[in-house]
Amino acid sequence: MSGKINVVIEQDEHGFFAYCPDLPGCHTQGDTFEEALANIREAAVLYLETLDEDERRDLLSKEIISLSLEVALA
Repeated sequence: MSGKINVVIEQDEHGFFAYCPDLPGCHTQGDTFEEALANIREAAVLYLETLDEDERRDLLSKEIISLSLEVALA
């Protein structure tokens, strides 16, 4: 079974912090964006493996649209 999950990656002076809003407690970090992305992918797979098939299907059947929006302030 495969599907998409929403991942947020934030950067600060200590590196990158990644988490999955739909998977409570599923979070990780990395020194680089790529490391944080690889780590959160692994953490999400491990998290999803703890769920039963119906729970996984529900989480992976959502259509997720995420984007950055640039705004101009007067």
